[in-house]
Amino acid sequence: MAWGPEGTVGLLDLFAGRRQLIVYRAFFEPGVFGWPDHACRGCSMVADHVGDLAHLNARDTTLVFASRAPQRNIEAVKARMGWTMPWYTITDDFDADFDVDEWHGTNAFIRDGDRVFRTYFINARGDEALGNTWSYLDMTALGRQETWENSPEGYPQTPPYDWWNWHDAYGDAEPAPQWLEQTRRGPRHLPD
Repeated sequence: MAWGPEGTVGLLDLFAGRRQLIVYRAFFEPGVFGWPDHACRGCSMVADHVGDLAHLNARDTTLVFASRAPQRNIEAVKARMGWTMPWYTITDDFDADFDVDEWHGTNAFIRDGDRVFRTYFINARGDEALGNTWSYLDMTALGRQETWENSPEGYPQTPPYDWWNWHDAYGDAEPAPQWLEQTRRGPRHLPD
């Protein structure tokens, strides 16, 4: 269980209705250098690199941060630092159960209905390469969900670039025809 702005939530709730979930365990709690004004310096650098989550959400993927700090402290540090990702307070043994109780780490999960499976875990130096849409999608079970990937039958796939959009335009019926035409011609035909 965790505590968030909406109250108590379970692991399934963290998916926010999506098929995949990435949870970054950030060190922000009493005893961490910088408390309560800052999270761990390394975890803060990770947070600084998180891009607009609309791109992950467009690929049926949710990213959340979790730590042991109370929500009032989480909201204060998010406002101070300009971070917008969902961030939850760990209230059970989640961090110990998933190998992140004594160090930061990133877990990826996929759900099949109400069943949840952990599909990936990375910590230490491996976390440093994360932070953009591509690195997060590449660590998930479904990947980027593009046709060039060698994915099992039934996995969602679209041609490269077809799903890309401005972060405030996802949900439109389809990408602009001019964008699709331009990307399908390839790099030699891109305008100067």
